[in-house]
Amino acid sequence: MREKTRVVAPGRRADEVIAEDGTELRVPAGWQLLPPGDAGLTRRVKAGGPTWTVKERRGRRVFSKGVWADGNQIAAAKAKLDAERSTDAYAKKRKSDSARREKQQAEYVAQFESSVLSFLRFDQSHQDIAERLAKAVTEHATPVGSGTVARTQRISIQQRAESAVIAWMRHQTTAYDNLSIPRVKGKRREVRRMLAEQSRQLLQSYRAGEEVNSASCPLQRALAD
Repeated sequence: MREKTRVVAPGRRADEVIAEDGTELRVPAGWQLLPPGDAGLTRRVKAGGPTWTVKERRGRRVFSKGVWADGNQIAAAKAKLDAERSTDAYAKKRKSDSARREKQQAEYVAQFESSVLSFLRFDQSHQDIAERLAKAVTEHATPVGSGTVARTQRISIQQRAESAVIAWMRHQTTAYDNLSIPRVKGKRREVRRMLAEQSRQLLQSYRAGEEVNSASCPLQRALAD
């Protein structure tokens, strides 16, 4: 049966998709595309099945492009969900959930910044720089939905802190963003490793308590901007 639940890719036309085996499929008559953005509604529609979930890969990342499903199925799920969301009980639950998420986020931000400081381990003479760097990295890396390494759960928070510092320094203290890197397999990874080593050497100067020329130091220039 063609109308079965699938994961597909966008097709060449608006009413076409590409199946996992590369087959081009025409969207069934009466089906509509539910845009991404409302997780609750998407879950309801998928539970009603069948659906075609559209995902597009760009490099290493995969982006949701929505879900195709029977138009009546989408309308019914939306009407039921809208009715539930109009109640006082739902409003109270939303408020409670929002407060809980905000508390969790605040706790995570504080924990992450502490982990960054632990990774930096700057000499006491450079503690002010350490705190400014930790704050800058944390503000960049921790917002919900930022897609940075700080939001992943696949590695420890200590590893996330280290990776976030190196990533921040790559963009803020090196010429990485303006480099013309050949489209050769592994070349970008090689460049990133080289720049990461440069960043680690710079951090080591601060850990050792060495005197650093603030005018020429790329880290201090970046923090001053």
